[in-house]
Amino acid sequence: MLLQLFSSQFPRPPALANDDKSSRPCESRKHSASARRIAAAALMLAMTGCSWMPFVGGDKDEVDIETIETTEQKVYQQAQRSLRTSNFTSAIQQLELLEARFPFGDFAEQAQLELIYARYMSYDLEGARSGADRFIRLHPNHENVDYAFYLKGLAAYRPGTNLLEGLIPGDRAKRDMLPVRESYTEFATLLSRYPNSQFAPDAKQRMVYLRDLLARSELAVADYYLRRGALVAAANRARFVLDNYPESSARADALATLVECNTKLGLEEEADNALRVLALNHADYPAFDESGQFVLADRIQNRDRSWVNLLTLGLLDRPDAPPPITIR
Repeated sequence: MLLQLFSSQFPRPPALANDDKSSRPCESRKHSASARRIAAAALMLAMTGCSWMPFVGGDKDEVDIETIETTEQKVYQQAQRSLRTSNFTSAIQQLELLEARFPFGDFAEQAQLELIYARYMSYDLEGARSGADRFIRLHPNHENVDYAFYLKGLAAYRPGTNLLEGLIPGDRAKRDMLPVRESYTEFATLLSRYPNSQFAPDAKQRMVYLRDLLARSELAVADYYLRRGALVAAANRARFVLDNYPESSARADALATLVECNTKLGLEEEADNALRVLALNHADYPAFDESGQFVLADRIQNRDRSWVNLLTLGLLDRPDAPPPITIR
């Protein structure tokens, strides 16, 4: 269910949420545009006054301000049509053209946000992240800078970008966690700087999913250590989950891992303490039988089976499991 959070559908830049405003710049831009028109008009008058001089002025050198303004708006509107039809390649071309030809135009800042969005939607994640970094650096006080932080978090980790990931099923917790950590950090930055952002609720939900993924990744490593008899290393991974991701869905499995490790290490008091916490907070954990005893047999047999045990359908080389554990 949480994986749907990372689907390809998410909000476009806030300033374009209303189609009626999609072709209008912000008020500050209007004032700057008016100033440019006045300056250009004064330049035209000066050039016209000097048109009698040789090599100065002339009809071919006159500046058509309205044509320039219209051209900028046309390019922006073409980009909007491409975005609305999900033609992100065309939108990227139009937005890059707009930024190159009109770097200080009425739509320059909005085009930068739209370009980040279009790159993300076209799976150019590195381009989206670099564009977001650039926007944050150039416009740290922009009213929609929180959207750039939000997109950084999205672009840092997007499931399904690898073709093999869709063809070969597997647990995402057993894959590289660096993008997941980076995404988690970016969303945490967004929440710390802009706790009242309209993207904060969505970022919180995504962080819940990412936190669970990171916790399950630690337990996958703990299982690896258990299969090889590295009990202390496995116990340390379980404690790390409990200390750093106490609210994750992997908390019960971390406690169960800690019970198993301490039991095998002969640390009965530590095992009993972990078992008490598990029983108190997760009484419906599958390893508890009807009498309330903690049974490790199924957990160990499903994890530690050798090739001989698999080939003989479980008849030979059965993994050793401690007897059911009772809370003292």
